[in-house]
Amino acid sequence: MAKKRVRKVKITKGEVLVYTVGVFSLLSSIILQVFCGASIGQLNMNIEEIKYDLSNQQKKNESLEMKVSELTSFDKIKDVVKDMGLAYNNDNIVIIDK
Repeated sequence: MAKKRVRKVKITKGEVLVYTVGVFSLLSSIILQVFCGASIGQLNMNIEEIKYDLSNQQKKNESLEMKVSELTSFDKIKDVVKDMGLAYNNDNIVIIDK
């Protein structure tokens, strides 16, 4: 019976360096992907919050515009003039367009 020779596989320094760089690159890309994903999620949440605030402000502005148009209507001005005891004179009314 002949003995089998067992060969040891030697890994050179260059191979070790290549494997180390490969593993480091893989791990760093995974970590970078996780952190970038979390950052993008946070930015999306901030965008949605700003959109919500913007829509609320637009609703408030529309409400205030309606109040202004109600208060500046001809009937409202006529009532205020009567309450103050002034006379209505159509010749003194000046209409200003924007």
